[in-house]
Amino acid sequence: MDEEYDVIVLGTGLTECILSGLLSVEGKKVLHMDRNDYYGGDSASLNLTQLYRKFRPDQTSPSELGRDRDYAIDLVPKFIIASGELTKILVHTDVTRYLEFKQIAGSFVYRDGKISKVPSTEMEAVRSPLMGVNMDNDSMKSVYEKFGLEPGTQDFIGHAMALYLDDDYINKPARPTYDRIILYTSSMARYGKSPYIYPLYGLGELPQSFARLSAIYGGTYMLDKTIDEIITDADGKFIGVRSGEEIVKAKQVIGDPSYFGAGQAKEGGKMRVVEEDKVIRAICILKHPIPGTEDADSVQIIIPQNQVHRRNDIYIAMVSSTHNVCAKDVYIAIVSTIVETSTPELEIKPGLDLLGPIYDKFVSVTPLYTPTSTGTLDNIFVTKSYDATSHFETVVEDVQDVWTRVVGKDLVLKKREVEVEQ
Repeated sequence: MDEEYDVIVLGTGLTECILSGLLSVEGKKVLHMDRNDYYGGDSASLNLTQLYRKFRPDQTSPSELGRDRDYAIDLVPKFIIASGELTKILVHTDVTRYLEFKQIAGSFVYRDGKISKVPSTEMEAVRSPLMGVNMDNDSMKSVYEKFGLEPGTQDFIGHAMALYLDDDYINKPARPTYDRIILYTSSMARYGKSPYIYPLYGLGELPQSFARLSAIYGGTYMLDKTIDEIITDADGKFIGVRSGEEIVKAKQVIGDPSYFGAGQAKEGGKMRVVEEDKVIRAICILKHPIPGTEDADSVQIIIPQNQVHRRNDIYIAMVSSTHNVCAKDVYIAIVSTIVETSTPELEIKPGLDLLGPIYDKFVSVTPLYTPTSTGTLDNIFVTKSYDATSHFETVVEDVQDVWTRVVGKDLVLKKREVEVEQ
């Protein structure tokens, strides 16, 4: 390949696909490569055969679960906040034309041994008096104390509404927490039942839709391509990527951590990522809705860390056939959290115990990687692993951060002036 690109993107996870789509719209010449033969990377949605092949290569999927094509099971469970940043990107890039969304039916929180529905009006009583607090200086702790809120209510506000993973936020200024609560309540107000929406046919539809956007603007995609070497010059700056005997050159490379971690691109030299945490996820196939959720066809349940004597929350996300991700009368629930001990599966037991009988379960413990450098010196830009949060806001933060480093200016979402037809 003699052609030179502006940017090579490695991996078709959602972060990488959003970046390649936005860069293509910006006029950059983009080549997108992935070692897998499907879109989505770590954030893919798999059919039954792919799911069993990934977790249990020696076992075929049970015929009683129905047709392979009826399934699109997410590897990383996340919902879209209706008024959140990902929704803004979807709307501004017009990617919504490739997708159809359905609301998540309920948002629940675990408290005092049982699960309760999250109301949308919990903060309305304290919203106006909050204006009397200097939210840029006063900590959230002082806000809670001012209103005399007991620990269970603090858990509810901080974890079920502001959606924090842990309690580090309490000693920080109250403003970001307040903003998160407003985002939650405004998202709730849009549709009523919950603040979350979800794409039909699974989250794997999201990266594919941004890949389409990139293709419309001239982006090139190559799936099922091994990435054997990241090539740098004498100064350590990026030159290109080798796949087998082929070398593709570009000015910059963006990739997910798996292309720059241990055992990957060995000849490329130094390690470019560091492991910060691990996340455990258990994909559970159920034959019934989760008990205590009013037979909802889809839910999020948050178990705040204080309720189960942990440092990090436990999340449960459940979807069903109404989202075209599994056969009728089957439900897919995924329980996840940040690993804190040497027995991670025991850590998610409080979540698993809420599900009722589990037909089958697939457990993974995955490292969470973060880049060791900004990439501005060597033109090698590494994205972050998908964290344990239940939504995409941190993914968009990573997109914005990488964009600023790659392009040299902040990402500004503006309506495209010219509508491009495929």
